[in-house]
Amino acid sequence: MTTHRPHVLFVCVKNGGKSQMAAGLLRALAGDSVDVSSAGTRPGPALNAQSVDALLEVGIDIRDERPRALDDELVAAADLVVVLGREAEVTSVGGTPVETWETDEPSERGIEGMDRMRLVRDDIAVRVQRLLARLGSDDDDSGPGA
Repeated sequence: MTTHRPHVLFVCVKNGGKSQMAAGLLRALAGDSVDVSSAGTRPGPALNAQSVDALLEVGIDIRDERPRALDDELVAAADLVVVLGREAEVTSVGGTPVETWETDEPSERGIEGMDRMRLVRDDIAVRVQRLLARLGSDDDDSGPGA
């Protein structure tokens, strides 16, 4: 019996921070039960070093990832598009659902540097855990540690 693996596409503007963090967190939690990708509406040249370091602190390595541009094919291939933050805008293609996560922005409270990035990571991690439960993949035994 073949089971459909859901495909989640995370999007932010530069695809160097929040969307990459979300993708890394979901890959780590879901293992092979979910296809995960990320893209940016205006991708930057490289990953945000603090985003990379914040994930390394919890054992997730995204150093080999690279920012990539969002296009209609990526949106159409996804079962769900998750936009992180208020700045990126994504239009549904072929009926693909698009939802926006207005993630915590500690810099608005004067929190910067790695303290900021840890709070961003932890906010996204909670949202990713909820998403995984919604996808029904948390019952799968193919995830990390299986």
